[in-house]
Amino acid sequence: MLRRNLLHARRYPSMTLNLLLTPVVLLLLFVYIFGDTMSAGMGEGADRSAYIAYLVPGLLLMTVGSTTIGTAVSVSMDMPEGIMARFRTMAIHRGSVLVGHVVGSVLQCVISVALVGAVAVAIGFRSHDATVLEWVAAFGLMMLFALALTWLAVGMGLVGPNPEAASNNAMPLIFLPLISSAFVPVDAMPGWFRPIAEYQPFTPANETLRGLLLGTEIGNNGWFALGWCLGLTVLGYLWSKSRFNREPRH
Repeated sequence: MLRRNLLHARRYPSMTLNLLLTPVVLLLLFVYIFGDTMSAGMGEGADRSAYIAYLVPGLLLMTVGSTTIGTAVSVSMDMPEGIMARFRTMAIHRGSVLVGHVVGSVLQCVISVALVGAVAVAIGFRSHDATVLEWVAAFGLMMLFALALTWLAVGMGLVGPNPEAASNNAMPLIFLPLISSAFVPVDAMPGWFRPIAEYQPFTPANETLRGLLLGTEIGNNGWFALGWCLGLTVLGYLWSKSRFNREPRH
């Protein structure tokens, strides 16, 4: 099942490229167009390099969210096809069909994050204060986050009546990072807006990843991020399993 999904991704690369280009374009836009202005709001003495260091961790997690949208579309495209009815009658574990999508998506997330990270390093991002253990923890956090969002995307694909609807269902995975601490600190937001930015999964994940890569304080954000990852993974898995075990749609 994993090989099948990777072959599909290779044969239809346009969606993956479009989803990958979004965080790259945002990275270049916010660094070179808004970088000086945004860094002025970070405190006295802050410059564009300081804003790059602040921005990149959030963009890496946004890359994870945007990549998983392709999973929702892929699952939605699979469900009405006759091959799914055939899989249901074969002597294979039903969950393997969904697990193939999930593992394939997580592998694509790894590649996407690596490419966006390479662009970030090319334009000046540096992580001098991170230890090897912190790098490993940062990678683990991104993979847990990718797993959680992928299972949610699978459920969104299963409930979508068509690929377009599935793509629309998964749009919060790109929209939520925009209203998190990915681009500006939560303290710089209007008071009425702060709870929206604080009480969502991307903000504690942003702060945790930023702390691991830059050597800044994490506080309780690490526990909140881990809790969000585990909770969303369980929720997405149970939701996807329940929807997949229903009668196939026609």
